[in-house]
Amino acid sequence: MRFRPYAWMPRPLRWLARAFTVVVVLAVVIAGVGVWAVRSSFPQLAGDLKVDGLAGKVTVYRDKSGIPQLYADSAEDLLLAQGYVHAQDRFFEMDFRRHVTAGRLSEMFGSATLSEDKAIRTMGWRRVAEKELPLLDERTRRYLDAYAKGVNSWMKRNPGFADRSLEYAVLKLTNFGYQPEPWTPVDSLAWLKAMAWDLRSNMDAEISRAIAASELPADRVGQLWPGYPFDTHQPIVTRGALTDRGFDQNREPGDKDPADARTDAGTGAGTPAGTGTDAGTGAGTPAGTGTGAGAPAGTGTDALARASRALRAVPSLMGDSADSSGIGSNSWVVGGSHTGSGKPLLANDPHLSPNMPSVWYQAGLHCRTVNAECPFDLTGFTFSGVPGVIIGHNDRIAWGFTNLGPDVADLYLERVKDDSYLYMGSWKPLSTRTETIQVAGGDPVRLKVRETMHGPIMSDVMDDVKDTMAGADAAFGEKADAVALKWTALEPGRTADAIFELNTARNWQQFRAAASKFEVPAQNLVYADVDGNIGYQSPGRIPVRSRGDGTWPVPGWTGDYSWKGVIPFDELPSVYNPPEGYIVTANNAVIDPERYPNLLTKDWSYGYRSQRIADRLKDELKKGKVDASTMGEIQKDSRNGFAPVLVPRLLDVEVAGGAADARELLSGWDYSQDADSGPAMYFNAVWRHLLIETFNDDLPEGSRPTGGDRWFEVVRLLLGTPDDPFWDDSRTKGVETRDDMLRRAMALAYDELRDRLGPDVKSWRWGDLHTLTITNQTFGTSGIAPIEWLFNRGPFAVGGSKDAVDAAGWDVQKDYSVQWLPSMRMVVDLSDLDRSQWINLTGASGHAFHDNYADQAPLWADGRTVPMPFHEDAVKRAATHTLTLGP
Repeated sequence: MRFRPYAWMPRPLRWLARAFTVVVVLAVVIAGVGVWAVRSSFPQLAGDLKVDGLAGKVTVYRDKSGIPQLYADSAEDLLLAQGYVHAQDRFFEMDFRRHVTAGRLSEMFGSATLSEDKAIRTMGWRRVAEKELPLLDERTRRYLDAYAKGVNSWMKRNPGFADRSLEYAVLKLTNFGYQPEPWTPVDSLAWLKAMAWDLRSNMDAEISRAIAASELPADRVGQLWPGYPFDTHQPIVTRGALTDRGFDQNREPGDKDPADARTDAGTGAGTPAGTGTDAGTGAGTPAGTGTGAGAPAGTGTDALARASRALRAVPSLMGDSADSSGIGSNSWVVGGSHTGSGKPLLANDPHLSPNMPSVWYQAGLHCRTVNAECPFDLTGFTFSGVPGVIIGHNDRIAWGFTNLGPDVADLYLERVKDDSYLYMGSWKPLSTRTETIQVAGGDPVRLKVRETMHGPIMSDVMDDVKDTMAGADAAFGEKADAVALKWTALEPGRTADAIFELNTARNWQQFRAAASKFEVPAQNLVYADVDGNIGYQSPGRIPVRSRGDGTWPVPGWTGDYSWKGVIPFDELPSVYNPPEGYIVTANNAVIDPERYPNLLTKDWSYGYRSQRIADRLKDELKKGKVDASTMGEIQKDSRNGFAPVLVPRLLDVEVAGGAADARELLSGWDYSQDADSGPAMYFNAVWRHLLIETFNDDLPEGSRPTGGDRWFEVVRLLLGTPDDPFWDDSRTKGVETRDDMLRRAMALAYDELRDRLGPDVKSWRWGDLHTLTITNQTFGTSGIAPIEWLFNRGPFAVGGSKDAVDAAGWDVQKDYSVQWLPSMRMVVDLSDLDRSQWINLTGASGHAFHDNYADQAPLWADGRTVPMPFHEDAVKRAATHTLTLGP
């Protein structure tokens, strides 16, 4: 007898049930296809695999987090295997990145990304990378080749779109014919340009000043960029001065400089002369430095507005520059004299955009026998697409990065006529080339790129931009027609050599020799070694200007503002084993300019994070020795550095109604900003409305406050002048004062939180609105909810805030959602490297729904870390999968 499942139902219901069943069956079939499409790209993690190009066997151990530790007998096999493993987990991310850096996004995503492609093609990132390749050491080129072979071996083994990742399956819906090309060494080098772009120093501040100057006089613009508070926030280097032989950490300005008193520490001894820096060109104090400070040099052109829009259209793969948005990083080292083990500790947490997957990829690279031919034995954070380790440790030394933020880019206002530009009274021919941008689903777009002697004309790549900056005629008596970009990263360099030299350095001298080649982006490098030493080095190609201080766009036609060379490496600040026994960097000023005449920049972060770290260390050292757990606790410090200044003012102002109840949350607050803090929620809402109400009426879009410690300083100084014009709301008939704006901010904050969180102020929590959604860079903002669901993760309630040590930053002009954060955390214990700890923002895998796609995110959000095994026995104990790659 045949079973009839709906016979008992009335006839109309039977038809409805059958229709429902068909829908369910179709859903199951579609789900099955979806599961197949998702899982078919998951990598093989155990067993044996044949990999083209290998000479010997490579063992890959993975722990429960999916973090690989690779063991090989040769350097080429090791890096080939790294390329293969990167591709296993992150190939779509790698493919996307290389399209960004080549200005070829439109080949994948169509006309929606033309603006980004035009800007990057105009700068010519990939063209520069192509010129860099032949400049590199032969060893570096071999390593890049080996890495590329590993990626291409994986591509050959996984030819179908379903074999590679879910993203390719989604991409096929709109771009069926797309096929990724083989990987090349230039693809790896070009990623370093994206790294340099995202950490590009004060370019955004230069643009913001000029935009502000379109509506405000120079003195009021100056109030918005106050000087660094050296009296309260110490710089990284607290002693030392420049001599005719280099930077001497032990010398005070005016001291004699006897040759026999010099040591290797901080003087440049043991470093190859002139490596990577054009040493000798422009040493000493730049002539005319500072002559352009405090007044706009050529602001006010439609061209500058176009350049601004073009530059801000370039996608960020890591984060934005520290000066413009408050984004930054923390790193510090503590010497063995202050630790229980007698060995140093090193902490690092770079603050970058919350990408899915994370910009970082954890890995270990180990030669079974370490020797000159196979020198690698290290663990740390890598970039998928780039061989080697960027931040981490080997068996002898550990190192970390924060953004130094030197002024390495200038905008030149140009006078252009036809195909010529004016320079010192003569018309010179523009350099031109034509770029062809392929567009998925459309016709190719031809782009004419024009360059002056100062660099590519960026104002050409955006059309129909409103003139926001009137006044160039008044500034110079002549009208600027275009804006060119001069930037150190557009000159070929040898940063790729530096990566491998850092990875294999054995001591301070070799570390500094490697740093001398780390040209762009210029970073603060902190150091520790197993012998107990700690150190700091400023590297980078930093220009010496004929005139001006780099804070304003300058006229290119006069010839007065040219670059004369770069600061020689031996003149860059350096510290080795300072007497205080620790070094702190958090994008703060490197050194007081009274001690150091060379111009690094005038646009530092203002030192609230760095001083908090230093104060925490001092407090802990009063109690006794510190250990790795102390370092981790400091990384999670959420204290708001400006709250002790602002809260007493708020408590002194009379408010009524619900705002008075909300204000009571601030009484007795300890200024911490944990996710469950009610006072932190209200304070940050007040801060948001205070900035918007005080400054938005005076400033055009593009220069309005986003928050962060520059605005801490601006408001701190304004609090002492209650009748300053900034307090007045120009949109009203009356004249507002400081207390009026404080009262208004508290009332508006209460109204907003009442509407969003309810009237019970005691139920408010910072994590209710300060949330993190980790967003896929491609399909995560598609606007199609089911697709975004596939790739994005969150929201997570998080603590911290902009320019807390736990810097989960947000933009006051938008909302409270997290826009940048500690992209990873690491604490290295030099007494026992296997006791080191680390955490990534997301996970090892780039494959949506893989177990390791976002498994570290909840741990990260809770401030937890996982073990960072290093020695082979610890790696084997932690391993849950073992894969053998063979020829």
